[in-house]
Amino acid sequence: MTQATDLLDPAERLDLDGLRALQLERLRGSLRHAYENVPFYRESFDKAGVHPDDCRSLSDLARFPFTTKADLRENYPYGMFAVPRERIRRLHASSGTTGRPTVVGYTENDLSMWADMVARSLRAAGGRPGDIAHVAYGYGLFTGGLGAHYGAERLGCTVIPASGGMTSRQVTLIQDLKPSVIMVTPSYMLTLLDEFERQGVDPRSTSLRVGVFGAEPWTERMRQEIEERFAIDAVDIYGLSEVIGPGVAQECVETKDGLHIWEDHFFPEVVDPLTGEVLPEGEQGELVFTSLTKEAMPIVRYRTRDLTRLLPGTARVFRRMEKITGRSDDMVILRGVNLFPTQIEEIVLRTPGVAPHFQLRLTTRGRMDSLTVRAEARPDADAAAREAAARSIVQAVKDGIGVSVEAEIVDPESLERSVGKIRRIVDLRERRG
Repeated sequence: MTQATDLLDPAERLDLDGLRALQLERLRGSLRHAYENVPFYRESFDKAGVHPDDCRSLSDLARFPFTTKADLRENYPYGMFAVPRERIRRLHASSGTTGRPTVVGYTENDLSMWADMVARSLRAAGGRPGDIAHVAYGYGLFTGGLGAHYGAERLGCTVIPASGGMTSRQVTLIQDLKPSVIMVTPSYMLTLLDEFERQGVDPRSTSLRVGVFGAEPWTERMRQEIEERFAIDAVDIYGLSEVIGPGVAQECVETKDGLHIWEDHFFPEVVDPLTGEVLPEGEQGELVFTSLTKEAMPIVRYRTRDLTRLLPGTARVFRRMEKITGRSDDMVILRGVNLFPTQIEEIVLRTPGVAPHFQLRLTTRGRMDSLTVRAEARPDADAAAREAAARSIVQAVKDGIGVSVEAEIVDPESLERSVGKIRRIVDLRERRG
């Protein structure tokens, strides 16, 4: 079998000095492109007293102002574009569940670069030309489905555009069409696993050998669950629509030690979430991205709210980011204790009788905030098993995180899902004036 290193593209073969020189050249050009063509950036840079010519080294990027999701919403729909609308070949958008959606645009060159990055990611994950790729990310305005689709085609795969939902049919397609690669959210992959077992089909007997999972944080314990139950390699892909979509970073199947960021197109920083100060490599903070080659919508120091740390490259020259542990805006402060959904996931995954699908519901009782962990029961869990699971979750949260919660074990497949993802936090707390 051809080794992954035999298929590296020229940028993946650069040495560190060559990569840094390429990054600086592209960074200076991207800052200039944004300043000259996007009024928001011109005003933002001028207000901060910086000019693209002030960027003489990569460390100078820290002098430039951040871009936030609020900035994108305030310039809805086309205010962040750096090219005439007629040059835009595709539009994507976020769901807009917490406000106006964020609209992103792509030129023909942007779409080609995006396909290249997803193809590179899929190759790093173990995919090869000629593979059959089952894409179960949602298609539409969400970038996951079409991003994975065109990247897999660019690699030379045969693509099954399954999209999300219709789980029983997905199981049939996997059995009949025999894909070797699946690209999907990890939570929906677990839904597929449950459906295989419900139909009496051994998930380990399928043709699948690689799963490329993204669009939501997931833990090492979830990786173990998927790999053991499905006999595949489970690897992480990262992206967000504001930066490009899936394909910003990818875990390499040979190491599974964090996601290599494709730094020839996306420059990463990690900053203190409170002060915005750039943190040294290896310290955990908020991930920030600057695009180096995007035409339609260059992005400068975009605050992702994702929490991680940067590490040296291993399987590739590019730096790695640790698996996302959570988002700064997903952190729940419950009676003075900081809590992330991924901490609850670890507990749910080791609780007998419970499927790996859960939701955190925040309410107000009297003057105190209250949190209920709602987890789906496994189909074979009876009433006694559900009660035992609820008690186990409550105790494990108390012992491991240090806060008291309640737990409710609900029927299988009863928690709401969107593009394959379960909405992790439902905040029903009263807003105090």
